[in-house]
Amino acid sequence: MQQVQLAYNFNPSKAQQGGLSNPMIAMLQTVAQHGSILAASKALGLSYRHVWGELKRWEKELGQPLLVWERGQAAQLTAFAQRLIYAEAQALARLAPQIEALQAELERGLALAFDPSAHVIALHASHDEALSRLRVHAAKSKLHLDVNFTGSLDALRALNDGRCLVAGFHTRLPAQADSLASRTYKPLLIPGQHKILGFVQRSQGLIVAKGNPLKIKSLADVAKRGLRFVNRPAGTGTRVLLDELLAEQGIAKSAITGYKKSEPSHQAAALAVAQGIADVALGIEAAAQGQAFVPLVQERYALVCHAQALDDPAVQLLAKQLKSAAWLKELSAMVGYLPLQSGKVLKMTETLPWWDF
Repeated sequence: MQQVQLAYNFNPSKAQQGGLSNPMIAMLQTVAQHGSILAASKALGLSYRHVWGELKRWEKELGQPLLVWERGQAAQLTAFAQRLIYAEAQALARLAPQIEALQAELERGLALAFDPSAHVIALHASHDEALSRLRVHAAKSKLHLDVNFTGSLDALRALNDGRCLVAGFHTRLPAQADSLASRTYKPLLIPGQHKILGFVQRSQGLIVAKGNPLKIKSLADVAKRGLRFVNRPAGTGTRVLLDELLAEQGIAKSAITGYKKSEPSHQAAALAVAQGIADVALGIEAAAQGQAFVPLVQERYALVCHAQALDDPAVQLLAKQLKSAAWLKELSAMVGYLPLQSGKVLKMTETLPWWDF
């Protein structure tokens, strides 16, 4: 059994590189993409001799062939190498929320070591690509978002328990007064005591195989045809959304093959589809990653805090960053996202029609 060691690097002058990486896996992926060691070495900015030598060294260390070495033929990965690539992709997709939380914690601690005056916000939130991007963007202005990705329900509970300063959750647009979402989130939010901070609008829908070969158009197709579905865990906003859509369309949960099978992140659900483990998943458009996407709903992803927290300098800096032209430009370039009253303080009752006073 191979043991894994984790490490991190300082990268103060470059754009953040996402997630963890392994040079061997990256090299194998590049060889597979370009079809030859020579083309892969050019793409990686390395010499042919170095790439060839590293691949041979790794084969010796692992005791397994990584490439089919046939002169004059395009380089092909062995079945073992393909399994390695998939195993890493699956693990990183499933651990994406925890990896980002660990990275945020390290950056927070190091930021305070370099500059004790830096602002820090403990933020518990539903996993979201735009929030990950915001964390990197805000750090440039000495605002460090100590993000803990969790389900929307757990994020709101953490806010009310005092375990975070800001929480992130998402609901359908337009929000429905009598809906599963209202019954789920309403008990955790108190108008007057909580305030909404506008963030983004995002697209949620069905992630299906590239080209949509099964011609999937709706959840009704998934139920009627017994297609393999991969869900998100209980307590996540996406599970709440799914249950709400199923109830509205009169589809029993038991009619969804794989309803009880879940993946912990949008990326992991999308990867299950990409690898043929599932036919379809419900997730955000940004996570489709080359797969086909069937849009179903638009959502408001909002940030929420206690009213008194609006006077906190860190929260004020967050609102300023959300309104900045640089952030709005970056957000607008993301697939499946639009700014939605970004940085504006909103009244709970005006944003969510769940209360009638």
